[in-house]
Amino acid sequence: MKISEAIAQRILNLCDSKNISINKLAIMSGLTQSTVQSIICGKSKNPKLLTIVRICDSLNIKLEDFFADKLFNNLDIEL
Repeated sequence: MKISEAIAQRILNLCDSKNISINKLAIMSGLTQSTVQSIICGKSKNPKLLTIVRICDSLNIKLEDFFADKLFNNLDIEL
């Protein structure tokens, strides 16, 4: 799995566990819906760390907790 795919899946899993939609996440994060959607759909191959931080803040989780998931084990390195 590529890191962009792992990030997208992690966001989807977190939204599902907190019972919120991608639209709601965008609003809570202060991001545009298109920004969040581009990460989820795979258009954004390299999401900015600041974007992930904003998502984490809106979900009340630490950045380290976002990446402390088995999805990020054994990633394909994208060059």
